[in-house]
Amino acid sequence: MEQLDFFTIPSPCVGVCQANNRGYCKGCFRSRDERFYWQQLTNEQKRNVIRLCKQRYQRVMRAKAQQNRQDDSGNDASPQQELF
Repeated sequence: MEQLDFFTIPSPCVGVCQANNRGYCKGCFRSRDERFYWQQLTNEQKRNVIRLCKQRYQRVMRAKAQQNRQDDSGNDASPQQELF
């Protein structure tokens, strides 16, 4: 049975309209086509786009966390530790 939609799904736009190196918006993580055709998508398609955006966001956050761990591991030899 199809679920009835009483409310429209708002755009996930946060006003940061810049593309990253993969072509996704840095603010909402939608592709160019997903941003351009948002108004023509069905509610089910919009939910799918939002699900994809969340996955993209999590992928970026994991990559940043991994980069931070690598940066921190390289800084273990601080000048203060050489005193002891």
